[in-house]
Amino acid sequence: MAKTAAADDKKQRARKIVKQLARTYANAVCALDHQSPFQLLAATILSAQCTDERVNMVTPELFRRWPTAADLAEASQADVEEVVRSTGFFRAKATNLIGMAKGLVNRHGGELPQTLEELTALPGVGRKTANVLLGTAFGIASGVVVDTHVKRISRLLGLTESDNPEQIERDLMELLPQQEWINFSHRLIHHGRQICIARRPKCLECPLLPNCPRVGLPELD
Repeated sequence: MAKTAAADDKKQRARKIVKQLARTYANAVCALDHQSPFQLLAATILSAQCTDERVNMVTPELFRRWPTAADLAEASQADVEEVVRSTGFFRAKATNLIGMAKGLVNRHGGELPQTLEELTALPGVGRKTANVLLGTAFGIASGVVVDTHVKRISRLLGLTESDNPEQIERDLMELLPQQEWINFSHRLIHHGRQICIARRPKCLECPLLPNCPRVGLPELD
């Protein structure tokens, strides 16, 4: 009985958090600049271990030179490496970008599939990347995007006890209404950049403070 009550309390708290995030970040959207699902997928692959700001500096040249999957599929490894070098892990990312493009051309006629299974079969596309694409480009709530901000803040909020992104996603999917899965991640990422900053969280300014147990943080003065 106590476990059930605790679970109900957590779900109610999660819904209060969702409502407050919606009030605070009503217009939050994906921070990766893109004009098509293909561009979003390429940008998301580049965003691994890299800031969105840096990716947005690189992608204009990437898309100018290779505007479609068919173009990128024919690109040379060396040329793509040179363009994406500043995003880090540039050799692996160039390989994944070209492989992804070839997969789109060979399996899907150059178009983006709209299922998790088909997307994660492409080189460089994991579950998080597929969730980003499906949610942002197609409005399909396939899951909850768990990036470093969502991982850290979900633990602070007591919505999960796990460090594993896949388990965190399962915990959040259990707690949140499916229609909130897409926006929850966008809004929590914005919150992590503006208020709940990793090394200096502005807890006294935080709109989520009334519903945040601040797991792992020292007591406020």
